Amino acid sequence: MDVSAPATLDAAELLAAYAARKLTPLEALQAVTERIARRNPEINAFAVMNPEALAAARASTERWVKGTPQGALDGVPVTVKDLVDVAGLPTRRGSKTTDATPATQDAPLVRALRRAGAVITGKTTTTEYGWKSPGDNPLNGMTRNPWNVAHTPGGSSSGAAAAAAAFFGPLHVGTDAGGSIRIPAAWSGVVGLKPSFGRVPQWPLGAFGHVAVAGPIARSVRDAALMLSAMAGFDAADPFSLPDPPRDFTAGLADGVAGLRIGILRHPGFAAPVDADGLAAVEEARALLAQQGAVLTELTPDLPDISDVFSQIWGVALARAVDAIPQERHVLLEPGLRDVAARFRTTPGLAVMRAEALRVQAAHEMAALEVDAMLCPCVPHAAPLADAPLTDPVAALWQDWAPWTFLFNLTRQPALSLPMGVNAHGLPVAVQIAAPLYRDDLLLRVARAVERGLG
Repeated sequence: MDVSAPATLDAAELLAAYAARKLTPLEALQAVTERIARRNPEINAFAVMNPEALAAARASTERWVKGTPQGALDGVPVTVKDLVDVAGLPTRRGSKTTDATPATQDAPLVRALRRAGAVITGKTTTTEYGWKSPGDNPLNGMTRNPWNVAHTPGGSSSGAAAAAAAFFGPLHVGTDAGGSIRIPAAWSGVVGLKPSFGRVPQWPLGAFGHVAVAGPIARSVRDAALMLSAMAGFDAADPFSLPDPPRDFTAGLADGVAGLRIGILRHPGFAAPVDADGLAAVEEARALLAQQGAVLTELTPDLPDISDVFSQIWGVALARAVDAIPQERHVLLEPGLRDVAARFRTTPGLAVMRAEALRVQAAHEMAALEVDAMLCPCVPHAAPLADAPLTDPVAALWQDWAPWTFLFNLTRQPALSLPMGVNAHGLPVAVQIAAPLYRDDLLLRVARAVERGLG
């Protein structure tokens, strides 16, 4: 194993190098922080660095020297999105309306990562309160795409995806209420996993608590599975977290797809836009799975207008989030966020309940599909320019940002963005893979088969 460039190693490779005594967690952290110092000024992926990371890496190094690693991620550098609490660091949510008082407790998933021995290197940038997909916020400014800094990495997990693509460590926590893990992963050329709802415990909940999840952003399916294994599990702080026993999601990754039934979804409840590159990515993934023995079929679920359903849920949730902020601080909010809140603030309760009923109807229709997984586009086009103007956020939501991703938040199914190479302009192209509710294992297995087929 070549350990001459530790920052480029994935988590599984780092752990193998630690076990073989070819590398220490302290050396890995130093390589990652040196890379951050060199490249982050132009990318701007971090909201804050963790001053305790060095001590954590030293403690991990001592454990590995003694042959007593603490857990499945001992010594692996990990970042956490700045919507998730990390004790000792502020949770600013990309907003000038928040204060810099450090959180006093870790969020459940952070506690789990620490138990696994992960080294928290810092908190990554998010769009303000996670409200949109372009990667900027009023507090931290613009986060840029490592493939081409003129472009956005996407959002709302902007810094997490950019950090993964820039080799600022192998594992990154994102959150996803409508595509906020998968969109930036697609635009940044990395793997983004939105687990089944409840798979990863969350607290405190944000505005999108009934459709949002936390999950891994990584550079390989194997690393995403490894990180999910550490994050998943029941936590009493989140009464909706699944009461499943600990599970190794890397088990069965290499089992292949022979005989699995894979559906192609071309109409997610409305005429979702997608360019030729996105369509070609779906067809390439389809061919790779067919070559490995999967049975491909076309899907035609009877879905309601998902664009209207999600727009209602998204808009009302943002209105509620804005209304929780003291009125005198509203001037500090991004104008687009204020506009969305004003537009949906007076939405009648009956309309909200109708949207929730249609959400459940959509989940019912998707659950009735007799497939082991499904393929569809992930994003409508490659990463736009970072400074592209935003005129109508509601239209952008279902035209430019999340037309292919928010269905799986509404249905609570697991879904994953998988990189499929680059387009003619050198920007990443991706495909989305989803699976039935709670079959995160099948999702990862199918994604690994496509990844393996790509070589």
